Amino acid sequence: MGTEKLRIGIVGSGFIARFHLQSFVAVRDAEIRGIWSPNSKQANSAAALARSLDLGDTVAHSSITEMVSNPEIDAIWLMGPNHKRIENLEEILAAAAKRSVPLKGITCEKPLARNVREAQQMLQLIKKSKIPNGYMEDHVFGPSVTAGRDILWARGAASAGRPYLARAAEEHSGPHMPWFWMGELAGGGVLNDMMCHSVMLVRHMLTKPGAPYSSVRPVRITAHIASLKWSRPEYARQLAKSMGKDVDFLKRPTEDFASATIEFETDTGTMAIGEVSTSWSYVGAGLRISAELLGPEYSMSWNSLDTGLKVFLSRALRGNTGEDFVEKQNAESGLMPVLAGEASAYGYEAENRHFVRAFLHGTRPALTFEDGFEVVKILMAAYQSAEQGKTISLPARGQESFKPLVAQGKWKPGKK
Repeated sequence: MGTEKLRIGIVGSGFIARFHLQSFVAVRDAEIRGIWSPNSKQANSAAALARSLDLGDTVAHSSITEMVSNPEIDAIWLMGPNHKRIENLEEILAAAAKRSVPLKGITCEKPLARNVREAQQMLQLIKKSKIPNGYMEDHVFGPSVTAGRDILWARGAASAGRPYLARAAEEHSGPHMPWFWMGELAGGGVLNDMMCHSVMLVRHMLTKPGAPYSSVRPVRITAHIASLKWSRPEYARQLAKSMGKDVDFLKRPTEDFASATIEFETDTGTMAIGEVSTSWSYVGAGLRISAELLGPEYSMSWNSLDTGLKVFLSRALRGNTGEDFVEKQNAESGLMPVLAGEASAYGYEAENRHFVRAFLHGTRPALTFEDGFEVVKILMAAYQSAEQGKTISLPARGQESFKPLVAQGKWKPGKK
C-alpha cells in the first residue's frame, strides 16, 4: 500500500464544494490543501470546514493563480458557477504552465459548459495543456448504481441479452443560489443544470462494463421543457424575495421541468432507449434521485428516498428549517426519510476516490472532458427539440452556434 497523497486545490466554496469536502473524509489518499473563491469569507469558511474534517492543512488562497502556483498543490477540482468555467480554467492553465512540476490532474464539475461552443473551448484548452483531466458526474459512481449495473450485466445480459431501456431522474424543489435560476448565467434552467446527470447515467447503464460509451451511440432525441411552478405569480414573487430581484420569473423564466427520450444504437445493431426527466418543481421529502435498467429477463431500480432510516416528528414539535434529514429537505415534521450517508449514496465518495487514484497512478479516468462535451451536445439537442417541437437527429445541425432561448432570456413557457 502506497503512502502518497494527492494534494488538491478546490476552485469554489459553495454548496457543491462543501458536499465534496464531506466525501473526502472517506478518500484516504487525498488531502485538501487549498480553497479559492471570489468570496473570501466563504473561502475561509470552507477551508475551516476542511480542516475540521481532518482533510489536511487547508489554506484559503487570494487567487486561483496563487493556489495553482503553490508547489504543495498537485491537482485542481474545478467547481463554481457555470458562467465562470472558461475564465477559471484559463487562469488555472496559465498558472500551471509556469510550474516547475506539472499538475497531475484537473477535474471539472458538471456541466462542462453552458453550450457546445463553450464546451469545445473547454476541451481544446485542456487538450492543449496535456494535463490529465476528469469530468465529474457523481450519479455514475453511486454505489447502488454500480452494484445493480454490474449484477445485471454479469447475470442478466450475459444470458438473456443486453439491456434495452434505462430511466433516470433527479428532482427537488430548486437550487440554493440565485445564478442557477438565471438562464443567461447558468446557460439554461433545470435541463442544463441537472439533466446532465441523467443523460450520462442512462448511457452508462446501457453500456457494457469495460466497453467505451461510443458502443451506445445516441441517434435521436425528443424533449420537452416547461415552467410548471415557479412562473406562477405567487411563486415567482416568493422566488424573487428569497433569491433577489435579479431572479424574475415573470419576465425571464427558465424551465423548472424537463424530460427527454433518447434513442441509442448499440454496437450490436440493436436499439436502446434512455428516458430522462428532471425537475425543480418537485415537492416531497427532499432531493429524489431514481434509476432503472431493464432487459429481456431482468430489471433493477433505485430510489434515493427509499432509505433504511425514517424518523417521525409530530406537529407539536417546532424547530428550525434545515437539511439534516436529506438534501433540499422540504419539511421538518411528519414521517421523514433520513439519508445517513448522502455523500456516499449520491456517488461523491466513489467519484473522488476514482479521480484521485487515476491522477496518482497516471491512468485515464473513466470520465474525461470529452465525455462532458458529449453530454453538452445531447443537452443542446434536447433544447433544440423542445424549442422546435420535434424529434432531432443526432448529431444535431447548427449546434456550434446554438444558444437556448432560455439562456438568451427570450423563452416564453408554453410556446415554441
